[in-house]
Amino acid sequence: MTSWQLVRLVAGTFILLSLALGIPGSPVFVSEWFLAFTAFVGANLLQSALTKWCLMENIMRKLGARPGA
Repeated sequence: MTSWQLVRLVAGTFILLSLALGIPGSPVFVSEWFLAFTAFVGANLLQSALTKWCLMENIMRKLGARPGA
C-alpha cells in the first residue's frame, strides 16, 4: 500500500472507532468526549487537503511505506 492509502486506512479506522466509543447508543460506549477525536481527525483531513501536507503521511513514509502518485 502507498502512504496516502495508509493515511486513509488509519483515518477511517480512527473515525469509526471513536464514533463507536462516543455515541451513547453504541454497545461499546465510553464517553461522548471520543467525538472530539472524530472532529480532530476530520480537521486534520481537511487541513491536509487544503495545504497538501500531511504529518501522518510523512510518518508512514519514514516507517517504510511507498510514496503515492
